[in-house]
Amino acid sequence: MGETALLEVRGLHAGYGPFQVLDGIDLDVGHGEIVAVLGANGVGKTTLNRALSGVLPARAGRIRFDGADITGAPYDAIVTAGLIHVPEGRKVFPNLSVRDNLLLGAYRRGRAARPRTFEQVLEVFPKLRQRLGQLAGSMSGGEQQMLAIGRGLMGCPKLLILDEPSLGLSPLLVEDLFALIGRLHAQGLSILLVEQNVVQSLAIAGRAYVIEHGRISLAGPAAALAGDQRLRAAYLGL
Repeated sequence: MGETALLEVRGLHAGYGPFQVLDGIDLDVGHGEIVAVLGANGVGKTTLNRALSGVLPARAGRIRFDGADITGAPYDAIVTAGLIHVPEGRKVFPNLSVRDNLLLGAYRRGRAARPRTFEQVLEVFPKLRQRLGQLAGSMSGGEQQMLAIGRGLMGCPKLLILDEPSLGLSPLLVEDLFALIGRLHAQGLSILLVEQNVVQSLAIAGRAYVIEHGRISLAGPAAALAGDQRLRAAYLGL
Protein backbone atom coordinates (compact mmCIF):
# COMPACT_ATOMS: atom_id res chain seq x y z
CA MET A 1 0.00 0.00 0.00
CA GLY A 2 3.01 2.23 0.54
CA GLU A 3 2.82 5.97 0.93
CA THR A 4 -0.96 6.17 0.53
CA ALA A 5 -1.52 4.20 3.75
CA LEU A 6 -3.16 5.92 6.71
CA LEU A 7 -1.13 3.69 9.05
CA GLU A 8 2.19 2.20 7.98
CA VAL A 9 4.18 -0.08 10.27
CA ARG A 10 7.62 -1.37 9.31
CA GLY A 11 9.90 -3.72 11.25
CA LEU A 12 8.15 -3.14 14.58
CA HIS A 13 9.74 -4.77 17.62
CA ALA A 14 8.25 -4.43 21.11
CA GLY A 15 8.17 -6.30 24.39
CA TYR A 16 8.31 -6.15 28.16
CA GLY A 17 11.55 -6.25 30.13
CA PRO A 18 13.66 -9.16 28.85
CA PHE A 19 10.77 -10.55 26.80
CA GLN A 20 10.56 -9.78 23.09
CA VAL A 21 6.93 -10.10 21.96
CA LEU A 22 6.84 -8.50 18.50
CA ASP A 23 9.63 -9.47 16.14
CA GLY A 24 9.50 -7.30 13.02
CA ILE A 25 5.84 -6.56 12.26
CA ASP A 26 4.92 -4.95 8.91
CA LEU A 27 1.35 -3.85 8.23
CA ASP A 28 -0.70 -1.12 6.58
CA VAL A 29 -4.18 0.30 7.01
CA GLY A 30 -5.56 2.37 4.15
CA HIS A 31 -7.96 5.29 4.34
CA GLY A 32 -11.52 4.02 4.83
CA GLU A 33 -10.39 0.41 5.20
CA ILE A 34 -11.17 -2.33 7.74
CA VAL A 35 -8.08 -4.42 8.38
CA ALA A 36 -8.26 -7.44 10.69
CA VAL A 37 -5.35 -8.67 12.81
CA LEU A 38 -5.99 -12.26 13.85
CA GLY A 39 -4.26 -14.66 16.19
CA ALA A 40 -4.62 -16.77 19.29
CA ASN A 41 -4.09 -15.55 22.85
CA GLY A 42 -0.54 -14.58 23.66
CA VAL A 43 0.78 -14.06 20.13
CA GLY A 44 1.27 -10.29 20.50
CA LYS A 45 -1.98 -8.70 19.32
CA THR A 46 -2.49 -6.50 22.39
CA THR A 47 1.23 -5.67 22.47
CA LEU A 48 0.86 -4.46 18.88
CA ASN A 49 -2.05 -2.21 19.84
CA ARG A 50 -0.17 -0.82 22.83
CA ALA A 51 2.86 -0.03 20.67
CA LEU A 52 0.77 1.62 17.96
CA SER A 53 -1.04 3.82 20.48
CA GLY A 54 2.12 4.88 22.32
CA VAL A 55 1.36 3.07 25.57
CA LEU A 56 4.33 0.74 25.02
CA PRO A 57 7.53 2.13 23.44
CA ALA A 58 8.69 0.45 20.26
CA ARG A 59 12.12 -1.12 20.56
CA ALA A 60 12.83 -0.91 16.85
CA GLY A 61 11.04 -0.16 13.62
CA ARG A 62 8.92 2.71 12.35
CA ILE A 63 5.28 3.74 12.71
CA ARG A 64 3.80 6.37 10.39
CA PHE A 65 0.28 7.68 10.81
CA ASP A 66 -1.48 10.10 8.46
CA GLY A 67 1.84 11.05 6.87
CA ALA A 68 3.75 11.70 10.11
CA ASP A 69 6.30 9.56 11.93
CA ILE A 70 4.80 8.78 15.36
CA THR A 71 7.45 6.29 16.46
CA GLY A 72 8.19 7.12 20.09
CA ALA A 73 5.48 9.79 20.32
CA PRO A 74 3.64 9.95 23.66
CA TYR A 75 0.17 8.46 23.99
CA ASP A 76 -1.61 11.81 24.26
CA ALA A 77 0.03 13.13 21.08
CA ILE A 78 -1.03 10.01 19.18
CA VAL A 79 -4.62 10.44 20.41
CA THR A 80 -4.52 14.09 19.37
CA ALA A 81 -3.38 12.99 15.89
CA GLY A 82 -6.54 10.88 15.59
CA LEU A 83 -5.40 7.32 16.33
CA ILE A 84 -7.85 6.09 18.98
CA HIS A 85 -7.45 2.74 20.74
CA VAL A 86 -10.44 1.01 22.35
CA PRO A 87 -8.64 -1.42 24.67
CA GLU A 88 -9.40 -5.04 25.44
CA GLY A 89 -11.64 -5.46 28.46
CA ARG A 90 -13.55 -2.21 27.76
CA LYS A 91 -11.80 -0.20 30.54
CA VAL A 92 -14.72 2.11 31.23
CA PHE A 93 -14.64 4.31 34.35
CA PRO A 94 -17.03 2.32 36.56
CA ASN A 95 -17.76 5.06 39.10
CA LEU A 96 -18.57 7.69 36.48
CA SER A 97 -21.84 8.03 34.63
CA VAL A 98 -22.31 6.99 31.02
CA ARG A 99 -22.46 10.68 30.08
CA ASP A 100 -19.15 11.48 31.80
CA ASN A 101 -17.44 8.44 30.27
CA LEU A 102 -18.49 9.61 26.82
CA LEU A 103 -17.44 13.21 27.39
CA LEU A 104 -13.99 12.08 28.56
CA GLY A 105 -13.50 10.57 25.11
CA ALA A 106 -13.23 14.11 23.73
CA TYR A 107 -10.74 15.29 26.36
CA ARG A 108 -7.67 15.24 24.07
CA ARG A 109 -9.34 15.49 20.68
CA GLY A 110 -12.72 16.55 19.38
CA ARG A 111 -13.68 19.13 22.03
CA ALA A 112 -14.96 21.65 19.51
CA ALA A 113 -17.24 19.05 17.93
CA ARG A 114 -18.29 17.50 21.24
CA PRO A 115 -22.01 18.45 21.21
CA ARG A 116 -22.48 17.20 17.65
CA THR A 117 -20.37 14.07 18.16
CA PHE A 118 -22.18 13.29 21.42
CA GLU A 119 -25.50 13.28 19.59
CA GLN A 120 -24.07 11.16 16.76
CA VAL A 121 -22.78 8.58 19.25
CA LEU A 122 -26.21 8.37 20.89
CA GLU A 123 -27.76 7.82 17.46
CA VAL A 124 -25.35 4.91 16.91
CA PHE A 125 -26.00 3.57 20.43
CA PRO A 126 -29.60 4.46 21.34
CA LYS A 127 -29.40 2.27 24.45
CA LEU A 128 -26.78 4.62 25.90
CA ARG A 129 -29.21 7.52 25.62
CA GLN A 130 -31.49 5.72 28.06
CA ARG A 131 -28.60 5.27 30.51
CA LEU A 132 -26.77 8.59 30.48
CA GLY A 133 -27.09 9.04 34.24
CA GLN A 134 -26.29 5.42 35.12
CA LEU A 135 -22.91 4.43 36.55
CA ALA A 136 -20.88 2.64 33.89
CA GLY A 137 -19.87 -0.10 36.31
CA SER A 138 -23.49 -1.17 36.77
CA MET A 139 -24.00 -1.90 33.06
CA SER A 140 -23.83 -5.30 31.37
CA GLY A 141 -20.73 -6.36 29.46
CA GLY A 142 -22.38 -5.66 26.12
CA GLU A 143 -23.49 -2.20 27.23
CA GLN A 144 -19.99 -1.43 28.52
CA GLN A 145 -18.58 -2.43 25.14
CA MET A 146 -20.99 -0.02 23.45
CA LEU A 147 -19.84 2.67 25.86
CA ALA A 148 -16.15 1.96 25.25
CA ILE A 149 -16.60 2.22 21.47
CA GLY A 150 -18.79 5.30 21.87
CA ARG A 151 -16.11 6.92 24.01
CA GLY A 152 -13.58 6.18 21.27
CA LEU A 153 -15.85 7.75 18.66
CA MET A 154 -16.09 10.91 20.78
CA GLY A 155 -12.44 11.57 19.89
CA CYS A 156 -13.35 11.89 16.19
CA PRO A 157 -10.87 9.18 15.19
CA LYS A 158 -9.14 8.98 11.85
CA LEU A 159 -8.32 5.36 12.75
CA LEU A 160 -10.14 3.34 15.42
CA ILE A 161 -8.27 0.35 16.87
CA LEU A 162 -10.67 -2.19 18.37
CA ASP A 163 -8.88 -4.69 20.62
CA GLU A 164 -10.88 -7.93 21.05
CA PRO A 165 -14.25 -6.12 21.04
CA SER A 166 -16.25 -9.37 20.98
CA LEU A 167 -14.47 -10.91 23.98
CA GLY A 168 -16.91 -12.10 26.62
CA LEU A 169 -20.04 -11.20 24.66
CA SER A 170 -22.90 -13.59 23.92
CA PRO A 171 -23.24 -14.85 20.32
CA LEU A 172 -26.21 -12.53 19.73
CA LEU A 173 -24.29 -9.50 20.99
CA VAL A 174 -21.32 -10.50 18.86
CA GLU A 175 -23.58 -10.41 15.79
CA ASP A 176 -24.80 -6.94 16.80
CA LEU A 177 -21.23 -5.77 17.38
CA PHE A 178 -19.98 -6.81 13.96
CA ALA A 179 -23.03 -5.23 12.34
CA LEU A 180 -22.14 -2.00 14.15
CA ILE A 181 -18.53 -2.18 12.96
CA GLY A 182 -19.84 -2.57 9.43
CA ARG A 183 -22.02 0.52 9.80
CA LEU A 184 -19.12 2.58 11.14
CA HIS A 185 -17.01 1.49 8.19
CA ALA A 186 -19.82 2.39 5.78
CA GLN A 187 -19.66 5.92 7.20
CA GLY A 188 -16.00 6.12 6.13
CA LEU A 189 -14.22 5.23 9.36
CA SER A 190 -10.89 3.40 9.10
CA ILE A 191 -10.74 0.48 11.53
CA LEU A 192 -8.01 -1.87 12.71
CA LEU A 193 -9.92 -4.84 14.12
CA VAL A 194 -7.80 -7.03 16.37
CA GLU A 195 -9.73 -10.19 17.13
CA GLN A 196 -9.77 -13.92 17.87
CA ASN A 197 -13.12 -14.24 16.08
CA VAL A 198 -11.71 -15.34 12.75
CA VAL A 199 -14.89 -16.07 10.79
CA GLN A 200 -16.71 -12.80 11.43
CA SER A 201 -13.56 -10.69 11.22
CA LEU A 202 -12.72 -12.05 7.78
CA ALA A 203 -16.33 -11.56 6.68
CA ILE A 204 -16.20 -7.85 7.44
CA ALA A 205 -12.56 -6.90 6.69
CA GLY A 206 -11.05 -6.01 3.36
CA ARG A 207 -7.61 -7.35 4.26
CA ALA A 208 -6.19 -9.31 7.16
CA TYR A 209 -2.96 -10.28 8.88
CA VAL A 210 -2.36 -13.34 11.06
CA ILE A 211 0.18 -13.05 13.89
CA GLU A 212 1.99 -16.10 15.21
CA HIS A 213 4.92 -15.97 17.66
CA GLY A 214 5.28 -12.20 17.24
CA ARG A 215 5.51 -12.30 13.45
CA ILE A 216 3.08 -11.98 10.55
CA SER A 217 2.54 -15.50 9.26
CA LEU A 218 -0.21 -14.80 6.72
CA ALA A 219 -1.41 -11.61 5.03
CA GLY A 220 -3.68 -10.76 2.15
CA PRO A 221 -7.27 -10.09 1.08
CA ALA A 222 -9.68 -11.32 3.74
CA ALA A 223 -11.62 -13.43 1.24
CA ALA A 224 -8.44 -15.24 0.22
CA LEU A 225 -7.38 -15.87 3.82
CA ALA A 226 -10.83 -17.24 4.62
CA GLY A 227 -10.09 -20.07 2.21
CA ASP A 228 -6.48 -20.61 3.29
CA GLN A 229 -6.08 -24.18 4.53
CA ARG A 230 -3.39 -23.28 7.08
CA LEU A 231 -5.65 -20.72 8.73
CA ARG A 232 -8.67 -23.01 8.57
CA ALA A 233 -6.72 -25.80 10.23
CA ALA A 234 -5.15 -23.60 12.91
CA TYR A 235 -8.15 -21.51 13.91
CA LEU A 236 -11.26 -23.21 12.63
CA GLY A 237 -10.34 -26.86 13.17
CA LEU A 238 -11.08 -27.67 9.53
